[in-house]
Amino acid sequence: MELAAVSVLTRAVEMDEKEQYTMALVLYEEGVQILLNVVKETKEAHKRGHFTIKAKEYLDRAEKVKKLINARKLAGSYRESMKIESGSTGYSYATVFGRFLDSTVTHISIEDPYIRAFHQCQNLVRLCELAVQKCCKLSRISLLTTYDIEDNNQITRLAELKESLASRKISFDFSFSETLHDRKISLSNGWVIKIGRGLDYFRAPNGKFVLGTCDLELRPCLETTVDIFHKSDLQDGS
Repeated sequence: MELAAVSVLTRAVEMDEKEQYTMALVLYEEGVQILLNVVKETKEAHKRGHFTIKAKEYLDRAEKVKKLINARKLAGSYRESMKIESGSTGYSYATVFGRFLDSTVTHISIEDPYIRAFHQCQNLVRLCELAVQKCCKLSRISLLTTYDIEDNNQITRLAELKESLASRKISFDFSFSETLHDRKISLSNGWVIKIGRGLDYFRAPNGKFVLGTCDLELRPCLETTVDIFHKSDLQDGS
């Protein structure tokens, strides 16, 4: 557990220094909890004292980061950006923006011109699965995309997803635009996630039975950028 705490908190400091404050906050809180568990399990008094002090130091920093985030949110100036390198792994939807999906989200609005091909619709399903698990008050998901005149199955796939979400009492509406270009995910709690490639930033797996086929955390990525900001005036994720 000591090594796990060191690893998580080292990563937290790295994210903090890069001004990836929302990720840093998650890592600080996780790392502090591990340290507190170490304190409970450690029998040596000097180690317990040392780990208790370190936990307090990181918890204090986490509180400062939380206040910084809230202050910038209120000012409408919070923004963080990251670049996903070509071939890199560890960038599933849960890692990239899962921390913003919580009980405050009731509506998710998705604008992505490329929810058309089979694998792109599967990406949408993966996002919906993540949202259903993390957003206990989610009631609506809306999608704006482009229509694929060469693939008659696009609407069939989206209609099937609509029926599946309805079984969870979540409405799903989709519409089409001929001019849509930008890609963004807007959450009703004010967070907006813009990914250069939209949801389709993963490389195709090299086989059907290779790592990364099912778990996107292990899937190599295409190069893209992620821009995250908060808009306090968002209403129902619009």
